[in-house]
Amino acid sequence: MRPFDQISHAISRSRREFLRDAAGVTLGSTLLRSPLARAAAVSKNRKVVVITFGGGARDQVTFAPEGQGDVPNMMRNLIPRATFFTQVVNHGILGHYVATASLATGAYETINNFAGLPPENPTVFEYYRKELKRPSSDAWVVAPSNGFNHIGESSHRSFGPGLGARVILPKHLLTAAMGSGPANYEHLLRDNYETPYYTPELSGGEVELEQLENLLKLSVVDFKAHARTLSSPDELSVYIAKQLMRQVAPSLLWITMHDIDIAHAGTYSLYVEGIRRTDQLCAEVWKAIESEPEYSGKTTLLILPDFGRDSDEDAGGNGFQHHRTGDPLSRTTWLIAMGPGIREGVVHDRPVDSLDLVPTIGSMMGFSASLSKGRPITEIV
Repeated sequence: MRPFDQISHAISRSRREFLRDAAGVTLGSTLLRSPLARAAAVSKNRKVVVITFGGGARDQVTFAPEGQGDVPNMMRNLIPRATFFTQVVNHGILGHYVATASLATGAYETINNFAGLPPENPTVFEYYRKELKRPSSDAWVVAPSNGFNHIGESSHRSFGPGLGARVILPKHLLTAAMGSGPANYEHLLRDNYETPYYTPELSGGEVELEQLENLLKLSVVDFKAHARTLSSPDELSVYIAKQLMRQVAPSLLWITMHDIDIAHAGTYSLYVEGIRRTDQLCAEVWKAIESEPEYSGKTTLLILPDFGRDSDEDAGGNGFQHHRTGDPLSRTTWLIAMGPGIREGVVHDRPVDSLDLVPTIGSMMGFSASLSKGRPITEIV
């Protein structure tokens, strides 16, 4: 076994033992299901919600004895009802946009992380809509960072314009709603995305306001009033996502979280605060899934980080602050899967590639992801 694999496996084993003791989960076995059984399990009404735990969270503040208090909702409410994978490995570029694009395409993207380009490989949204002939209203992305405005649709010539997901950027909605009024929302408009120097130009304020009022059924006044009660961009995103679920009920919904990325500022307390908030928001999304009639009883929730963060022991890194070294701690993440048909309170420590997400969703929803490089995760499809 290569040194990287040895360390990654050790991280996985540590997570497994911790969760067995702290959350009462049991070690699962790889249960192979036949293609016929998988096909029979696909429901025309099945929905999938994905949350990318953007920015990465180390075990010291999540799945370890000293960190479990920072993710109480996952520990008490989500993991006991889920199948948990302790060793999801990202072998690609460790930049938030490009890593999230890789998760969404099932192929390691090599696009410039700060160039504002669409993914080069077909996205899960394009596979879903093209093969199943679904309308644009049935696949959505909610992204707090303005750099994600091209995440919904690739530049691949076999798919082309018009087949991707529709993307909502809550910060852009809020900017359009503010107009020339007083800037009381700086804390919601601040972009924690890796660098203060990358701010893509976005336009179309009238389009956003029409989207707000006609699609989400929110008046500008009500939207601004509620935004004033929120404390972070991710809270704004989840508020919009819940409104989208209530008014549009898309079958494929992707939510990216980025409050954790405040770690780049170098303040550990803010990093931990971001993790705690993300933990709470993940629980809120699951509560919304259970309470909304269009989602209750037929929705799979998948939660996973885009990658981790550097080890304190690596001289070339900056510990919790960055993810530059490519060491096992910055590449070895995890996956929570929960919903109808998924075993509860089970943990798996076999290696899973982060590219496996897209073909897994395809197996769940009944479409192929022919150009993706991953494989379906057999334990949950």
